[in-house]
Amino acid sequence: MRWFGLLAIVALTLSVGVAQSADTSGGPGNATASSAAQHGHGRLGLSVRRDGVLVKDGLPYRGIGVNYFDCFYRTLLDANNTSYEEGFRVLAEYRIPFVRFMCGGFWPVENKLYLENEKAYFQRLDAVVRAAEKQGIGLIPSLFWNLNTVPDLVGEPCDQWGNPQSKTHQFMRAYVRKVVTRYRRSPALWGWEFGNEYNLAADLPNASEHRPAAYPDLGTPASRSARDELTHDMIRAAFTAFAQQVRKYDPYRIITSGNGFPRPSAWHQRQEGSWTQDTPEQYAEMLLGDNPDPMNAISVHAYEDSERIRATMEIARKARKPLFAGEFGVVGPRSPETEKRFSELLALIENEGVPLAALWVYDFGGQDDSWNVTATNSRAYQLKAVSEANRRLRAQAGTPR
Repeated sequence: MRWFGLLAIVALTLSVGVAQSADTSGGPGNATASSAAQHGHGRLGLSVRRDGVLVKDGLPYRGIGVNYFDCFYRTLLDANNTSYEEGFRVLAEYRIPFVRFMCGGFWPVENKLYLENEKAYFQRLDAVVRAAEKQGIGLIPSLFWNLNTVPDLVGEPCDQWGNPQSKTHQFMRAYVRKVVTRYRRSPALWGWEFGNEYNLAADLPNASEHRPAAYPDLGTPASRSARDELTHDMIRAAFTAFAQQVRKYDPYRIITSGNGFPRPSAWHQRQEGSWTQDTPEQYAEMLLGDNPDPMNAISVHAYEDSERIRATMEIARKARKPLFAGEFGVVGPRSPETEKRFSELLALIENEGVPLAALWVYDFGGQDDSWNVTATNSRAYQLKAVSEANRRLRAQAGTPR
């Protein structure tokens, strides 16, 4: 995603409300899940064969979805906002198969409902999952989107992502357990993701200039220190622990980091703290290291650096981990130039055989001027193009969806 623009948008959000509705212990999806098992599908969501092929309902799968960043966030902040229902309905009309979304509050204060009224929190998330089930939309929740939110909530610096004994990891494990066990029987749940682009913040030579923002009114500390700077070793420890925790409760679905492409200098940043450009071998080492087992998919985000897809696909094939281009897109108003760039990017994803990809970003009003794609605005052509690409992928696979 376009990080700094989103940071400015979500900084405007200051509080959350509390919904009052009936309890739905265990979450949605149980009846539908049982039906799927009776029809021989067995594993729900997306899984990976031993040869690295992405599979759904027992068959090899390719699909292009969208990032519906705030489908849960909007109702977390306002219980009366159920606009995601219409959003899912429109996606179903376009036969968009799945969405990736932020599964929690962006700022620490926005997790108040989870901390103080867990029942109400999950009632709102239940409603999102049910709406997706109703429309046949898959979900890939990104559980810890903002890198500083959990450490801030438990009163630790961000470096505690690297410490499996920390309060940060304790919080992470508890949230994973609650979310995964609640929704693992839902056919809407396609996979599990850790967070968003943690790798891009790791081992920066100028890390002191890019520490997480400090907004005490939003629940952060008043200031940051060197202990809020991440390294690749720290994020790998977090990714591994997250994936191990997911696997305790869900043995099948894909698990992904949510990373962007490694920075062109990532290996040198980690080894010597410099911006020196990496070799192809060093790139491969960083890509695989930042998507560690038991994560069984490789995450990248494809924007202006999309030419790296071809080489990355080859690395993923050799590692027997399907590639997930968790974000792709072009910025700006509709023009012949942006249409051309978008068509080229989508064609690259399709022609190079990327198994899974998600457009940035659907129905996100905070980025109306830059990225937002809806069925009625000037970027609707992107939604139509993705719909057509999915039609071709279905035809190639001989599947109805």
